[in-house]
Amino acid sequence: MEPIITSLARAEGAAAQAAKGKCNFLFILADDLGWKDLGCQGSSFYDTPNLDRLAAGGTRFTSAYAACPVCSPTRASILTGRYPARLGLTDYIGGGRNAKLITPKFLDHLPLEEVTIAEALKQAGYATFFAGKWHLGKEGYWPENQGFDVNMGGNDRGGPYGGNKYFSPYGNPTLPDGPPGEHLPARLGVETAKFIEAHKDEPFLAYLAFYSVHTPLMARADLQKKYEQRRAERNLDDQWGQEGERKVRLNQCHAIYGGMVDAMDQAVGHVLDALDRLKLADNTVVIFMSDNGGLSTSEGSPTSNMPLRAGKGWLYEGGIREPMIVRWPGRTKPGSVCDEPVISTDFYPTMLDMAGLAAMPRQHCDGVSITPLLTPPGGKIAPRALFWHYPHYGNQGGSPGGAVRLGDWKLIEFYQDSHVELYNLAEDIGEKTNLAAKMPEKAAEMRKMLDDWRKSVKAAMPTPNPNYGSEDNSKPRKKK
Repeated sequence: MEPIITSLARAEGAAAQAAKGKCNFLFILADDLGWKDLGCQGSSFYDTPNLDRLAAGGTRFTSAYAACPVCSPTRASILTGRYPARLGLTDYIGGGRNAKLITPKFLDHLPLEEVTIAEALKQAGYATFFAGKWHLGKEGYWPENQGFDVNMGGNDRGGPYGGNKYFSPYGNPTLPDGPPGEHLPARLGVETAKFIEAHKDEPFLAYLAFYSVHTPLMARADLQKKYEQRRAERNLDDQWGQEGERKVRLNQCHAIYGGMVDAMDQAVGHVLDALDRLKLADNTVVIFMSDNGGLSTSEGSPTSNMPLRAGKGWLYEGGIREPMIVRWPGRTKPGSVCDEPVISTDFYPTMLDMAGLAAMPRQHCDGVSITPLLTPPGGKIAPRALFWHYPHYGNQGGSPGGAVRLGDWKLIEFYQDSHVELYNLAEDIGEKTNLAAKMPEKAAEMRKMLDDWRKSVKAAMPTPNPNYGSEDNSKPRKKK
């Protein structure tokens, strides 16, 4: 039992923060986690008790979107409140290839001129911390250059590709190696909890961006065994469908991936437990999100996003609709569910609003505060369209395109042949029935909306490739 004086000091620290009107923030970002990869989202194969209890204490969003179907652009959108097309950062850094179309060039870093949410909070007196995957530029553009006081593990790599990858020694220039065999998600959770304890008496932003569950597919031996046994006990076999030229996984039964999800959830639990132990939970907003859809058509295809169509790298729902949870103590109704469409550009203005800080509309011009949606009995935000522009060939089989969602309606335009697909998501969440031919006026209206938006953000478009077919330029660049 900890000394009474220590307990009182911690309680007084939380009370002092609350009195100043500044809440703390714990922002948790998963990598490549699919919409249905949590128990609270409907998975019956993966165990995620800690994220499930987070959802039980807050609001779970069923129509939350990443601003891009791949990682770097979505990460930039969270930090800046701007669409990737406006930033000119439209593909994962290190990617880019041509085929029938020559895809546009894009930034290989997040510009230092952007005022990130970390910089905005730091200017307001917050201590700021980053752990995990960054993937927003080479050295000089790392977290410590973008408003974070501490950087544990963030660099230019898109995955844990150094050393023993998910196990120490990590070979990571910004994360000292732990004992041999230490597991990366657990280490990131420990470092986050340490930072929180060290700054318990001042407002903080702890940004925990897991490398999990990105490839390489590697799990702790005990967790891999657990899910191998589960698969065998349930007599599960891989089930496959077809998405274009790619096979798509239709069920969840990948043992290694199950172990990766489980380990990430355990690390989340370690940090949530630290908030409880330090008596900071009542003054800490916890946000959970994934950067793009689950990997279902490539690189092992370890998960299924069903009933959503396709996955990472595609503009169908499986590539951009994400699990999202927000726990705002004293505001969110425990166990509540919100179906209102929201997007990753909304976090910036929402966090400023929660912290009682002035909005910065010139910066977060593509997001809105969603705090009305978090306050019972459930407020409203103004109707709006959400947009996507991904003018690239994804490693997972997707082709250059754009998309718009307004209300229940979603239109996808495929740049390679200019055809469009129109879906009513309220009736067809799996995007099985293309209504473009049946409802040409609606399709034309949505297409014009998308075109007008592209012009407004000066979105770079792909162009015909005169050399297509004369050389093999269809292979993606080597990953970092």
